[in-house]
Parts: sequence; structure tokens; C-alpha cells
Amino acid sequence: MEVAWEGWTSRCVGRMTGVASSGSDRHGVGFVFNRLPDLRVLAGVAVLLLASCTKGMQAAPEAMYASMAAPEPSPTAAVVIEMDEGVIAGHVIDESGPVASAVIRIQSTDRQTQSDAHGAFAIAVNGSPTKTVNLTGWAEGYFCAGPVPVAPGEQDVVIELHAHSDRDNREYIWLPSFSQSGKGEAQGCAECHSRAGTDLEISLPVDEWVLDAHAHSATNLRFLTMYNGTNLLGEQSPPTRYGYNRDYGSFPLPPNPNQPYFGPGYKLDFPETMGNCGACHLPAAAIDDPYGVDPNQVTGVESEGVPCDFCHKVWNVNLDPECGLPYTNMPGVLSMSFRRPFEGHQFFTGPYDDVAPGEDTYSELQTASAFCAGCHFGVFWDTVIYNSFGEWLQSAYSDPSSGQTCQDCHMPHTGAEQFAATAAGGLARDPNTIFSHRMLGSTDLEFLREGLAFDATAVRSDATVQVEVELINDNTGHKFPTDSPLRQLILVVEVRDEQGVALDQVDGPTVPAWAGVGEEERGYYGDLPGSGYALILREIWTGISPSGAYWNPTQVVEDTRLEPFETVRTAYAFNAAGHEGLTVSVQLFYRRAFIELSDQKSWENEDLILYEETISLTN
Repeated sequence: MEVAWEGWTSRCVGRMTGVASSGSDRHGVGFVFNRLPDLRVLAGVAVLLLASCTKGMQAAPEAMYASMAAPEPSPTAAVVIEMDEGVIAGHVIDESGPVASAVIRIQSTDRQTQSDAHGAFAIAVNGSPTKTVNLTGWAEGYFCAGPVPVAPGEQDVVIELHAHSDRDNREYIWLPSFSQSGKGEAQGCAECHSRAGTDLEISLPVDEWVLDAHAHSATNLRFLTMYNGTNLLGEQSPPTRYGYNRDYGSFPLPPNPNQPYFGPGYKLDFPETMGNCGACHLPAAAIDDPYGVDPNQVTGVESEGVPCDFCHKVWNVNLDPECGLPYTNMPGVLSMSFRRPFEGHQFFTGPYDDVAPGEDTYSELQTASAFCAGCHFGVFWDTVIYNSFGEWLQSAYSDPSSGQTCQDCHMPHTGAEQFAATAAGGLARDPNTIFSHRMLGSTDLEFLREGLAFDATAVRSDATVQVEVELINDNTGHKFPTDSPLRQLILVVEVRDEQGVALDQVDGPTVPAWAGVGEEERGYYGDLPGSGYALILREIWTGISPSGAYWNPTQVVEDTRLEPFETVRTAYAFNAAGHEGLTVSVQLFYRRAFIELSDQKSWENEDLILYEETISLTN
């Protein structure tokens, strides 16, 4: 097909409107789209066709869209180009005129282009030249527009963008993740993003999220018992005692050993305040009152922990440009800005620029590690406690050309081909563009195992058995373990003879006492041959260590956790004189809380065995 282009100025006239009825990832309002009934090929379109047509042509004059009048011939000479019938051309506008740098996409595919300085675009269609495709458009500051059904070869397509608000509505009422009984207007995210009631075999985002720790951060019993100073039975430790020093005033004392004690609690130390725990654990409740939320009182959507609607309203995470970290004393919602919509509208941010119809927009932040920074970096009393984001930032994993983001590891692609139910307009997509909402973490055994490399060797030489163990943090973008200072790795090495008698250790490290000194069968591994890897805190006033009560002033006693790409080798020697039929056992445990604290709180001490190896030694 040959097309002649002449320089001209134009205005969008003869507007025709309609509501798109197909090609959606979400049920929602339709977007108005427009077509020009009689446009010749746009100058900017011709420019964009250079790559596909390999024909030279002059750039369109800057005045091309200066006047929005109907097309008029120009006395300039026509430039004739050949254009494939599979190319679609048009332009992108808003209420004021052309929109430059808009992304035009064939919906749910990787085929895209951008509008030029005059809003013009051209995009080639692969496959059948007669099959209708759905076009979407998006630009920064706008909702995704479309879908606009277009036949290949059409040259007069107009995609109209609608700007979203740049303000946040503090009066907004959160959408529930699940529909609320008796509240027909409160349809939950699960209506479209769960496989319940469908024939889908894959899990959709809400199905995954409900299994994740983020969905239970407000109701997590470990969190609540630490906050309240109780055990799982509801028994509460006595209020904190205080001493007095004329130089320092009052200061906390250690628990009275003559009274029952059920572990520390924020409310024991600061009974008159709520603290800022809600800034991360209950962000939907704390968003406008981060220091005034009692975790025991939340209900409804606010008790969903980190609900779907919350994450998809996050607009920005404010980071210190000097270090790339959140500002001190600004955890969770204190570091975030939001775009909650005003009445009559909705607003969702996400990782796609083609979710339409609806009131959705693309946000690069959704797939950036910075999204996680607010709740995964925390400084208390000048001591860095939570720092998985900072550790990632300091590692090679943060290299944009070769590294990985938090989402790459913790929201891995599972092979799912859509993120919304088909009946709700869900579209088939490249599985490599769909992130799991399971958000794997400290309770996922296989995920933890993938983070480390492990190797153990053992040899007998005369009356001595030598055991060497190597641990490599070869697949984790932060320290292992990370974040909560309660988490530990415990390595236990034993050698027993054919009678089951344990050989005496004659050289090498032993498991630290913080792993618990007592019956090995009950998980008290302290003083056994082995090693421990943890962040150990000591409370400055009471001297309690290890401590998880970091709402009090603490100092770091030691940090033996494995850095990214760090290799740690330990060696052990055992006296084998008089022993035959030897078996070496090496086990690496992941423990989520110190055993003494678990006992106080009545938490189940569920050690995860990351690695174990048994080596038989012949005489």
C-alpha cells in the first residue's frame, strides 16, 4: 500500500465515543475512546515508520499540532512511503491536545511503541493482518486507556488519556480483600483476583496473598504477645520495674526472678503509648495516625495486615538521597506517600501499563526494591534493627544491570498466565510478567534452602575425626538470616560410635549459649559442637541478652550472620580413641526466635532443618 503525506496542521474533529467491552484484566468503568473519521497519515506516524519501512523521510514540522483545525493541504511536496497493511497508526490525546511519550501497547503482549512529540504513533501487528487487536495507552500522570479494538492497517486511531489526581484522600475507605457480608457495595479484590468459583487451576493473587505473612501481620500471635507482654495463654508479665539514678533519672530494671514472667512487651515498658508498630504491621490503620494505633482494637480491612488495596495505593517511598535509605524514625507508612482516590473514582497502581478498562495506572515502584524499604529498614535508639533493604542496597544484587530486586526473589514467577479471573476480564499474559503474591519468606523451607550452599566432609586419622563444614550465602541478596533479630542459624555437629556414644570434642567452636543449654532432644543446642549465626542485641539498662525488645535502647553484641556471597568454614575435631563404627551427623537449623523467649511466650519452637548430612566412617 502506498500512502502520501503532506505537511499539514490538524485538530481532532468528528469525535465518536464508545465504551470498550472486551480486553480487560479487571471489571471496571469503560474508557471513552475516539477515532478521527478522515485523517490522512500523520506526520509523526510517518517518522515512527522509519524503522519498519526502512524508507527515509523528513521529520514532521514542529507546527504540526500547533493548530487543532481540520486537516488542510500544504503546498509542500508529498512524500510517498510504502507501509505494510499490518501497521496501525494514530495518535494519543488528552483533553488539552496531543500527549507525547505515551506507551501504546497491543494489550497483554510485549508489542509496544511510544507516541512522538506530537502524540503520533505507529505500531506493527504480528500474525494475521486481518485480526482485530486491542490497543491500550498510558503516560505518566494518566490512567491506562482503552482497550480500543483496531483492525491492522487502520491509520486514524485516537487513544484518549484521562489524568488521575495528584492528591491523596485521607477520608478514603479501604476496599476489603474479601467481600464483606451484608455490604454489597464493598466488593473485595477476591471478586476478580481469586480462583474461587472458577475452573482455573492456577492460584490468583488473593489466593496467594492470604497464605502470606503480610496478610497476617496484624493478627500474628508472636507480634501481639510481644506487643502486650503476654504468652499465648494470655498471661501477662508484671509491669516493668524502675530504679533511679541521680544522673540519669529512672531506668528499667530486669524482671523480678521471684515472679512469673511471660516475656517482654512494649506495653509493659510504655503503657501510656501505642508506639509505631502499626506503621508496618497495621499500615491500613496507621496510615493517618502511625503513633495512635492499638493492634488489639483493629477490625475489618485494617485487621487484614497489609491488604491488597493498601499496596496498590502506594505512590512513593521517600528515601534519603545521600544514602538511598528511608529517613531515620520514619518506618512503614511514615516513609510512604499515597494516592487514595476521591469519591466517584477509584485508583490502583500496578506493574502493567495496559490494565484497562478501569482506573489503573502503571507504577515502576511496584517492581522496585524501594517499594519494600519502608518496612524493611528500621532504626531504634540509633541501633539498626531491620535492614534487609539496606543490606541489599550494599550488595552486588542492587546493581541494576546484573542484580535482582526483592520482588525477583520473594515474588517469583510461578507459571501463572493471568492474574485476574477470566469471567472478570482476565487476559492471558506472559508468565514471566506475573509476580506471585505468596511473598516467600522465613517460614518457607524450600525457599530458605535455596538461599545457602552447604557442604560437609569428615575423615578419620588415627584417634581423631576431623569434620569441616562450609556455608556459602550464594543466593540471597541480604544477610542470612535477616530483619527480625530473633532469627538464627544453628549448626550442630556430632560424631557417635556404633553404640550411640557421642565422641568428645577436642577442638573447634561450640554452639553459643543463646541457643539454649539443656536437653538436646528439646532443641537446647548450646555448648554442643557447632556454630551459631545471629544478630545478638543487649538491652543497655537491664543487660538482657539476647533481646528482642528493641523498643528499648539496645546495643549490638555481635553479628555473625552471613553476608551476601560470604563463605564461612568451620572445623571440628573429636577424640575417636576406642570407638568403632563412627557416624558423623551435621545439621543446620533455622530458628525464628531464641529458645528462652519461645519458652516464655509458649511459642512452638519449630526448627526448620535446612540441611543435614550423615557420613559413615570406616576403620
